[in-house]
Amino acid sequence: MEGGYVLDFSDRTIASFFSDELNFDIYDVRYAVTGTSKAKRLRCFLQMVDAQTAVRVLDALWTYRVALRTKTGESEQVFNAHGRLLALTDLLQGKGAQPTSALFGQPPVPIYDQRTLQHLKADLLQVSTLAPHERGYAFEAFLSKLFNAYGLKAREGFRNRGEQIDGSFELQGEIYLVEAKWHAARIGVAELFTFQGKIDQKAAWARGLFISDSGFTEEGLHAFGRGKRLVCMDGLDLSYALDKALPINHVISRKVRHAAETGHSFARVRDLFP
Repeated sequence: MEGGYVLDFSDRTIASFFSDELNFDIYDVRYAVTGTSKAKRLRCFLQMVDAQTAVRVLDALWTYRVALRTKTGESEQVFNAHGRLLALTDLLQGKGAQPTSALFGQPPVPIYDQRTLQHLKADLLQVSTLAPHERGYAFEAFLSKLFNAYGLKAREGFRNRGEQIDGSFELQGEIYLVEAKWHAARIGVAELFTFQGKIDQKAAWARGLFISDSGFTEEGLHAFGRGKRLVCMDGLDLSYALDKALPINHVISRKVRHAAETGHSFARVRDLFP
C-alpha cells in the first residue's frame, strides 16, 4: 500500500471486492477515522476488526495479488513477501515462537446475512399477496426495512405542506427522497416529473429514488430526458438484487454512477451487475 493505493483497486473495485468476496463494507464511515484513501481505510479496518477477520482479509488480498501478478507477468519485488505474510497471520492467530492475542477488535457487521436476506424475500412476496389498497403502505414499510438492513438510515414516509414523501435514506453522506409505487400500470412521464418537482423544492443536494414495482414506460423515460437528480428502480431490479444477494447500497450507488456518466435515470440492475 503506497500513496493511498491498494494493489490496482479503484474506489469502485475495492468496494466490490470487499462486498462480493468478504461481505463487508470498506466504505463504512467507521473505517475512515484516519483518512479516506483506500490504504488508510484498509489499515483502519485491520486495526479495528478481530484477528480472525484480519487473517481472512489478508489471505483474500494475497490471493488477489497472486492472480494479478500472474496476469501481468510482474516479478516479485518484495523480499520473502509470502513468508512475511504467513508469519504475520500466525502472529495474529497466536501461533509461532512469540504467540500473542494481537487484536481484540470485534468482527465487522456483514453487509448482509442469509437469514436477513430470506426474510426480505419473504416480505416482498407477502406484499404482492395483499389487496391493492394495502400494498402501498406495506411496500413503503418493506423498503424501509430493506434500506435499514444495509445501513442506509431509512426514514419512513412524512408529509410536508401540500405533498407526501414516501420516505428517505442516507447513502454515502447524500440524502435521497423516495417515491414508491405499486401500481398495475407502468409509471409514465407525468409521475416522474411530479417527483422531480418535489426534489427541486428541497435543498440543492437532495436526490431521489423512484421505485415502481411495475416499471416505467419507455416513452415516459424518453420524455423525462437526461440530467435529472433521481434514479429509477423497478420490481425486477429488486428481485434480481435479492436473488443475487447484491447489497442494496451498492445497487443504488451503481445506478447513481451510471446516471452521472450517461445522464439516464434508469438502468437495469442485471445490466449493471452482469
